[in-house]
Amino acid sequence: MRKLLYALAAVMLLSASWAQAQGPEFRSDHPERYTVKKGDTLWDISSRFLSNPWYWPEIWHVNPQVNNPHLIYPGDELALVYIDGKPRLTKAGSGVIKLSPKVRSEPIDTPIPAIPLDAIESFLTKTRIVSQEELENAPYVLEGEESRIVTGAGDRVYARGEAPARSVGIFRKSRAHVDPDTGEFLGLEARSIGDGNVTDEKGDILTVQLTRTREEVRIEDRLLAREDRRINTSFTPSAPDGDIEGKMIAVETGVTQIGQYNVVVLNRGARDGLEVGNVLAVLKAGNQARDPVTDEIVQLPDERAGLLMVFQTYEKLSYGLVLKATRALSIGDKVTNP
Repeated sequence: MRKLLYALAAVMLLSASWAQAQGPEFRSDHPERYTVKKGDTLWDISSRFLSNPWYWPEIWHVNPQVNNPHLIYPGDELALVYIDGKPRLTKAGSGVIKLSPKVRSEPIDTPIPAIPLDAIESFLTKTRIVSQEELENAPYVLEGEESRIVTGAGDRVYARGEAPARSVGIFRKSRAHVDPDTGEFLGLEARSIGDGNVTDEKGDILTVQLTRTREEVRIEDRLLAREDRRINTSFTPSAPDGDIEGKMIAVETGVTQIGQYNVVVLNRGARDGLEVGNVLAVLKAGNQARDPVTDEIVQLPDERAGLLMVFQTYEKLSYGLVLKATRALSIGDKVTNP
């Protein structure tokens, strides 16, 4: 009986320790107050207070007396207070803390984003994940007016196929993503070249007026229905609901060494439980060492080397932004729960 009691006590202690380890951990040097500055991101601010910034939603105490209580603006003052004995962050002036009387004005500004949007904005508007079949069956450019093989904004081009819509995007086949472990096809990147309007149809021959181009439009570029995608600025850092184990399989810039604010492709997506805002730890594979006693080759443990946030998910893959890198990261590095 005594052994059983000891065992139960040990289990309870381990469970409590695990629960505590999974909760928000305040940094030892966290400030008591912080004034939000232009250029801040939610990740920047949460990193000032927490060792694990993805737990921000658990410590944020919204202020119902301020317009848009879930949003934070430059000029807002954040204060660390205790509510029911638990530390919480709130906008100063919530009634939880007392301040000297003063004029309080809401800043005329845009709310701070969760992550630096300039790092992903152009990426979101230039890339789309499609199936091989979808791209192959899309109408394709035959030539430009006056038999030109290269055209740009303001020009007309002729394409062959069924018009997907009146307003179209011109795309070029980019990289095919394949799972490095299973060989499964995950998706095909179609890179946006420009936009246009279908002005005439003669059978399967389309006349397209190019309205905007990022690069020169070429023969065999494909036409897809245009999507007006809005960048989500309201997501907040969060840990995945379930266990995630995957890899970084590509980087947007094509560099060999991956660092902060690089966009990476992950071989895990919505079907694996990933959601926009999920934070993942990046692990570098440990080195191999020769055992001096047995002469065996021993695999050393993986080492934590960074953090990234998922900002776009598809069924089989996702895109993430590297928010922290303590050393150079590489294609093939593992990603897992933070």
